[in-house]
Amino acid sequence: MAINQGPVLEFEKPLLELEKQIEELRVFSRERGITMDEQIQALEQKARSLQTEIYKNLTPLQRIQIVRHSKRPTFVDYVNMIFSNFIELHGDRSFRDDLAMIGGIAYLDDLPVTIIGQQKGRDTKENIYRNFGLPHPEGYRKAMRLMEQANKFGRPIICLVDVVGAYPGIEAEERGQGEAIARNIRDMAKLTVPIIVVIMGEGGSGGALAIGIGNRVLIMENGWYSVISPEGCASILYRDSTKSGEAVKALKISAENLLEMGIVDGIIPEALGGAHKNPQETANNLKSAIITHLTPLLKLSKTAILEDRYQRFRQFGKFIEN
Repeated sequence: MAINQGPVLEFEKPLLELEKQIEELRVFSRERGITMDEQIQALEQKARSLQTEIYKNLTPLQRIQIVRHSKRPTFVDYVNMIFSNFIELHGDRSFRDDLAMIGGIAYLDDLPVTIIGQQKGRDTKENIYRNFGLPHPEGYRKAMRLMEQANKFGRPIICLVDVVGAYPGIEAEERGQGEAIARNIRDMAKLTVPIIVVIMGEGGSGGALAIGIGNRVLIMENGWYSVISPEGCASILYRDSTKSGEAVKALKISAENLLEMGIVDGIIPEALGGAHKNPQETANNLKSAIITHLTPLLKLSKTAILEDRYQRFRQFGKFIEN
């Protein structure tokens, strides 16, 4: 239950202090040869209770802090923990290979699949290399190329989304960022193989939608999914980016809100405290959810898969008139 996996978040500090006390008692007990098992056990019980209280009552803004944790598992981490024999495929056959978008072929147990997702970095050097996980147009064109290949060979598609938005730079606009995203949304809707989309952490704007048109869209417990980031919303609506907490509540972007509104089809539980606390446990939950939702789709005809995906998005925005 230690919380030393990377930086400690502000709301975790009381738990960290308690764990320091426990460790200090253990050291004191060893050095002085004094048995302090009862005191240590009492503090451990207190720490477990505090841990449960903190992580079971997180605010939406605190959940966003968790999904932005530097040690949170990335696309590559999940690929290594869930799939086997992954072969990465490169390039959009037009401009270049976008390192913020990764895709390729792998096995989900014995089933060949195509997997695609954004890749963030762990540190400054890797983030620069991966453009902070923000794809350019060629990244979305590469993703679509791989999805069309999967469609040709009848492979199910699994998209793992973790992006705050598409790259907003001038060069991305020059190369047709908006067109690339729009084309992906249109063409994904026409694919005749099952598509499972998982919001691993952040699901921001067109950057997420460009690989997010699935038969089933799932979200990790602490993830968010929205037309805009909380900071962006706060800057526009409140003229103050520090009011992101208010924006989060107004946007209703948490997993529970999204499930209630029918925007997502399921919530995938994470390890207590976030995926970075126990990546393998979280990966096991993710794999189980993918298999659960993919299995019935594999039995559908091509026509039924298209209709299933169409109806999923068609029901958005329903309302009742008095």
